[in-house]
Amino acid sequence: MVLDIMMPKKNGLELTSEIKKEIYLSCLVDRASSKIAFLSSTEGGTDIEKVAKNYPKKIIKVKLNLSEFLNETDIKKIAQPFNLPKKLEKESFHLIKSIHKVLIEKDANLIEINPLVLTKDKKLLCLDAKINFDDNALFRHPDIAALKDSNEENPIETEAAKHNLSYIKLDGKIGCMVNGAGLAMATMDIIKLYGSEPANFLDVGGGATKEKVSAAFKIILSDKNVKGILINIFGGIMRCDVLAQGIVDAIKEIKLTIPLVVRLAGTNVELGKKILDKSGLKIISANNLSDAAKKIVSVIK
Repeated sequence: MVLDIMMPKKNGLELTSEIKKEIYLSCLVDRASSKIAFLSSTEGGTDIEKVAKNYPKKIIKVKLNLSEFLNETDIKKIAQPFNLPKKLEKESFHLIKSIHKVLIEKDANLIEINPLVLTKDKKLLCLDAKINFDDNALFRHPDIAALKDSNEENPIETEAAKHNLSYIKLDGKIGCMVNGAGLAMATMDIIKLYGSEPANFLDVGGGATKEKVSAAFKIILSDKNVKGILINIFGGIMRCDVLAQGIVDAIKEIKLTIPLVVRLAGTNVELGKKILDKSGLKIISANNLSDAAKKIVSVIK
């Protein structure tokens, strides 16, 4: 969940600021090092990724262990590029401590202030800020979850969330229905390997019911770019025969008209394949993931 924070308004209008200098400050979870990282730079108001690429020396990075508190040395290093007047140092130190505290206490994974500005009358102001919260931790923060505005989200992703489906729309032609995030990523990779593009990331989870499969089909088909569907399921918690019957029932219900390739593996896989073969539906069966990807890419061409 992302929360954008803008300057306060007066009579419905955003207040203006006499800006002398724009700077950048952020605090985030650095997954590569499993630490909290502070980024600070004199290049506020610009694309920080481009600054990092073209002018890496203009960004100061300070990393902290999750169990550590900010000490005076770290804070001074974070604020060093700002070169603020002496009387604003205490204010900047308080700001750095505050965003570190919010990141931890509110389960955020990014707090970005851009730009943080020094005004002509020598005030330090956060003109624009963004906080990205960990969706998996929102159950601990109902006050933050209550701020969620579904009008700002992709309507298909909102519908998927109602059915406990993890869905992200992409730009390709092959719809994917997979159980497990890792398997979903591998499925998308192999589609690209064989010359096409996935239309979505969709993880139906371990306990995919007929209703869930049907909802997943409808969500995939709501994307008009989809020319074929690849189902890649490993039956661990869910038996392949139960899932196969769910696929058959869902196809009959929604009257699928585009090509469908199904790859099943795991518990009762042979029984699952028999159910698909005897359904009388135009379902293309695949022996493994590579075979499935080849078949769906070939058939949509």
